[in-house]
Amino acid sequence: MKLSMPRFEQAPVLVVGDVMLDRYWHGSTSRISPEAPVAVVKVNQIEDRPGGAANVALNIAALGAPVALVGVTGVDEAADSLSASLDAAGVTTRFQRIAHQPTIVKLRVMSRHQQLLRMDFEEPFATDAQALCAEVDALLSGVKVLVLSDYGKGALQNHQALIQVARAKGIAVLADPKGKDFAIYRGVNLLTPNLSEFETVVGHCLDEPALVTKGAQLMHELELGALLVTRGEHGMTLLRPGHPALHLPARAHEVFDVTGAGDTVISTLAAAIAAGEELPQAVALANLAAGIVVGKLGTAAISAPELRRAVQREEGSERGVLSPEQLLTTMDDARAHGERIVFTNGCFDILHAGHVTYLEQARALGDRLVVAVNDDASVSRLKGPGRPINSVDRRMAVLAGLGAVDWVVSFAEGTPENLIELIKPDVLVKGGDYGIDQVVGAEIVTAYGGTVKVLDLVENSSTTAIVNKIRSQ
Repeated sequence: MKLSMPRFEQAPVLVVGDVMLDRYWHGSTSRISPEAPVAVVKVNQIEDRPGGAANVALNIAALGAPVALVGVTGVDEAADSLSASLDAAGVTTRFQRIAHQPTIVKLRVMSRHQQLLRMDFEEPFATDAQALCAEVDALLSGVKVLVLSDYGKGALQNHQALIQVARAKGIAVLADPKGKDFAIYRGVNLLTPNLSEFETVVGHCLDEPALVTKGAQLMHELELGALLVTRGEHGMTLLRPGHPALHLPARAHEVFDVTGAGDTVISTLAAAIAAGEELPQAVALANLAAGIVVGKLGTAAISAPELRRAVQREEGSERGVLSPEQLLTTMDDARAHGERIVFTNGCFDILHAGHVTYLEQARALGDRLVVAVNDDASVSRLKGPGRPINSVDRRMAVLAGLGAVDWVVSFAEGTPENLIELIKPDVLVKGGDYGIDQVVGAEIVTAYGGTVKVLDLVENSSTTAIVNKIRSQ
């Protein structure tokens, strides 16, 4: 399955559900209390993070997608903290604030990255379901996906009203369910229970065939568009009517904390589907995202650059031969990590020691080196009949094998000006006895504040000389 990075900025999503504040008290432990056999934590840091449906919205915003959030809170400091954090992340919030009821707070006491204690402050909300549905209806204009993030805390009182108002507008509905009654999610486009939640409803599944059979029956009974069962270390299973089951293995390299992993899954799914991805591709992206987030401490969001880098690893485009489109995506990620891009170009028909030295020197001028290679037709125009000796695919393959070279791309024009204009390298490098004003693309690079460098070539190293010597034998 081929993956690509969706255009999340064009994927507006609305999240409705149970918002909560995840609060962390961090501190050191060096002694046991004289009052009871418990550790004494000297708190030196307090950290607040959006949790529940608020974490789903935060994850969507971190991917770069426009997102609004509807939920229920109290009228208190915790609600103010939630609003401030979400506003800072670019999330549009519409909270139904209920006096005399506390905002849900999950307080975790942490020491040396280990959770020692969790305390929950919560009461079921007396939500005004009609007002909440009207708020959702007003926000659906322009939205492509509605997410129901249900933690069973009372924000969602009339699931069917929300589902029907969205479906009537042609908006896909995704639901992360809670409880034993999945009938309240009837008609959603995608339901995303974890294995425990799924088995609570359908019964224990001895193996994957049993899971598939019971999942198919559930989809039929509830008229679901699709069912995604997240299975922890066993990955995910996507079921769709009329399609074979799709089993995806877990992608985590190291599991540090599974808190909020389900939020990451549904947020990535929602943003990817809103961006136009087909469901199998969206699920694969969500699987990659979950593999990243379980390596983090506590409730966390993953960013677009993190997901983009995971996609590049998946597609093998961290290094090597790329198309211009792949190169742009890869460079976006490199720049998001503060890396400096160096660009050079040439025919590189027969690679020799002079080329290797030159490319190593070019690479030393930045963090990543792009080598643009003339295609075969342009080499023939430049060098004459009988050239190139090696086809462009072979020339690029050899260059990609050099330690100094990160990415190799070809171009068909006589000069790489169009490519330089497209990718806008930080440093443009050319080898030879040139003035900077003679380097092709120099004006383009200097115009946007880039740097142009001319490097000396190694003496007595020339592809043309090698070719002539071979021909004279």
